Amino acid sequence: MSKSDAPTRAVGNLKAPPIYKVIVTQFLVTVIAALSTFALMDTVTAYSVLLGGMISTIPNAYFALKVFRYRGARQMPLIVKSIYAGETGKLIITAVLFALVFAGIRPLNELAVIVSFIVTLVAGLIATAKMGLKSV
Repeated sequence: MSKSDAPTRAVGNLKAPPIYKVIVTQFLVTVIAALSTFALMDTVTAYSVLLGGMISTIPNAYFALKVFRYRGARQMPLIVKSIYAGETGKLIITAVLFALVFAGIRPLNELAVIVSFIVTLVAGLIATAKMGLKSV
């Protein structure tokens, strides 16, 4: 192998970030929050917390699947397309899930849905930041 092959080879061996850890973290935060709410409060609030967390987790999982399908410099146009498609899909899925939950689920604790959505979103951001710090 010549020296000119080394950079190409190194780029080809890059691994996708373990983004599944962020999705698993969001899912675990959602389940733990829902179970805690069930133990401390009532069933309606508990399933409202579960729904809010899943409204955050499911679109993020979709985004991760779309974005991390491709790797490498040669795939850059596909990566950029996937980022736009993933973000658009994520926003649409989030809006549809919120609409379905607010229109179709009764009884519902709306505040619990929104707070759980935000808490799960923040948990994903923290997990992403920790993942980024470990790779430095």
